[in-house]
Amino acid sequence: MIEVRRYQSDDASVWNDFVAKSRNATFLLDRRYMDYHANRFTDHSLLFFSDDVLLALLPANAEGDILFSHGGLTYGGLVVSDKFRIGDTLDVFAAMRKYLLLESFERVIYKPIPWFYHRQPSEEDLYALFRYGARVAGRDVATLTDLKSPLPMTTLRRRQARKALGNGIAVERTSDFGSFWKILDDNLMQRYGVHPVHTLEEITLLASRFDNIRLFEARLGGETVGGVVIYLCGEVAHVQYISANETGKRLGAIDLIFCNLMEKLKTCCRYLDFGKSTEQFGHFLNKGLIFQKEGFGGRAACYDTYEWTL
Repeated sequence: MIEVRRYQSDDASVWNDFVAKSRNATFLLDRRYMDYHANRFTDHSLLFFSDDVLLALLPANAEGDILFSHGGLTYGGLVVSDKFRIGDTLDVFAAMRKYLLLESFERVIYKPIPWFYHRQPSEEDLYALFRYGARVAGRDVATLTDLKSPLPMTTLRRRQARKALGNGIAVERTSDFGSFWKILDDNLMQRYGVHPVHTLEEITLLASRFDNIRLFEARLGGETVGGVVIYLCGEVAHVQYISANETGKRLGAIDLIFCNLMEKLKTCCRYLDFGKSTEQFGHFLNKGLIFQKEGFGGRAACYDTYEWTL
């Protein structure tokens, strides 16, 4: 029998220890990361036990009669240990369904952890979703570069990087997010009328908690002209933010950053995930954005969203 318990703040250390030892989670599912925006969501994360042994976790939040896994994260599917097997997954989903119906939920919006973040193959949840009649409700396209065996960069990307280098732009890692955040915020407001997902205070706090969060800036004469924030997640380096001011765009600052990063990261990472280039659950593709990303030798990888009617 599987026991389902709703997460409480007292479970934080148990939760974080399980995430750290799991075969498919990243630090984004650590409560020290998840809870930075706890005030924006009604947390309804779940823990699954058998004979008081923790089997799996589900990061989740509730909105009315819908459970999201997780609305504030890029992904948030079932987190499992090395010992967890397909039979366990079917039992967990059966127990989850029973629990959620008793709690008056009607649907689950489920975003599984993409395969390239797994330490070991961990797609048992996709089979369970199929068995329980879930449907693919969205398919976002990201761009993934295999750093161990990359496709060639386009001539344009290489030429832009050489232009940046020839104009004296240097790439440096920094822990001061202030200058870059102003460039990022200005660009997002001008183009889309929105602010970054994280405030300056939030990203500074998270970077102080996790060395996995790193900012690389392009500087010209000591002035920041562009930058890239990456999240190191095991064998994957995920690009969280990219932005440059007008000088940085004109001189190819971002191209130089990525050329430098790809050379450095290949010693510790397998993949560079440039992130999504789609909106509206994948129905809109930003062709200009993905063209730039593909120029660094990346090709399509999908972030799926499932809808499970209970």
